Amino acid sequence: MEKEWLMFIVLGIMAGAFLSKRIPHYLTALAGSLVLALLGLLPMKSLFAGFSNPTLILFAGMFVIGESLFRTGLADAAGAWAVRRFGRGERTLLWVSMLASGLLSTVASNTGTTAALMPVIIGICGAAAIPVSRQLMPLAFASGFGGFSALIGTPPNMIVSDALARSGFRPFGFFEFAWLGIPLALAGMAYMDWARRWLPVRTVVKPSEEKPDTLATATPDAVPRRRKMKMAASAGILFAVVAVMAIGSANIPLELVAVSGAILCVAAGCLTGKQAIESVEWETLILFGSMFAVAQALETSGGAKVIANGLGIVLGAHPASWQLIGLPIMVTMLLGTVLSNTACAVIMAPIGLDLAARTGADPRPVMMAIALAGSCSFLTPVGTPPNMLVWQQGGYRFSDFMKVGAGLSLVCLVVAVLIIPWRWPLFGG
Repeated sequence: MEKEWLMFIVLGIMAGAFLSKRIPHYLTALAGSLVLALLGLLPMKSLFAGFSNPTLILFAGMFVIGESLFRTGLADAAGAWAVRRFGRGERTLLWVSMLASGLLSTVASNTGTTAALMPVIIGICGAAAIPVSRQLMPLAFASGFGGFSALIGTPPNMIVSDALARSGFRPFGFFEFAWLGIPLALAGMAYMDWARRWLPVRTVVKPSEEKPDTLATATPDAVPRRRKMKMAASAGILFAVVAVMAIGSANIPLELVAVSGAILCVAAGCLTGKQAIESVEWETLILFGSMFAVAQALETSGGAKVIANGLGIVLGAHPASWQLIGLPIMVTMLLGTVLSNTACAVIMAPIGLDLAARTGADPRPVMMAIALAGSCSFLTPVGTPPNMLVWQQGGYRFSDFMKVGAGLSLVCLVVAVLIIPWRWPLFGG
């Protein structure tokens, strides 16, 4: 059997296992990557290379910072304030969280935005007695909308822009994505408001009852004062981390910022070293690292080339603009059901350039479509880092993402087909 078809069989089995409730998802990803290596579809030396990806370090650091907000009581305090300010309405909180996530992710990474806001939203849900499963998925999706509006907001944007530059074409400007990102955000948030009926009622978080670490001889006045100091330290660290991420610098990687913040949280006494280790969602990190190997196997096995050839045959020599935009989006979204958005963008960027060359189209609108589809992988929790961050915390199942994400993916497709050819003409623009 040809390697590429063997690759597709393994992917199909993995997809079925992901949909099953019997096998832990991180175990499916790890086992799948191991099988690919044993079958010769992936070099053994690359099997665990994904675990050195900086995004995993970013995840771990932000998990610790998020936990510090709970350990100090800051998340609960912020939740109580928000309830007093905005009330206990679920719909109001939905819009507040989506707007905050969307705006913040335009200047910081959508992963960092989700990780920073998630503990605050959970605290608000606890104070308002709202299931977190009704709020965390919209939070993650909104970070995708906002992140798409700027170059640094999400990895696919940077990947396709870099691919254009390396091929001799003009890369995208920093806020050029906003021409599509802003209409996408408005349409996406309106859809999530309508689709909230499908959000599960599964996980209710009660306000934390944990007391600060104090000596038995501490006075009643000293305890609140000590906690306030820790809350202030936790808030200051979070603000500093988000601010540095928003400013952005090639010399200051996001993972370095996150780890530095985590170390400061422990040093400031916001949580202990043991609590910091326990706060890391190791299953999420294993899943993410393993899927990088799967993405590489798709490339080395020839599976990506099969996809490119198939797209070329379907489109023909003279495709309509909506076909050249819509088909790569659908294929990228389909890949996003089993691969991360970063992996999808890495695979689809050269395919997009090839399609543009075959049809005589400007590659920039095709690459814009691929970036959007990679950023808007809403069908499964493995599609984007924000999806994976809220997956366990919200108690979501794969079917929850498909139920809500299918309609949202259609909204993204329609917006892209309408906006991209108008802003970035494919032929003769």
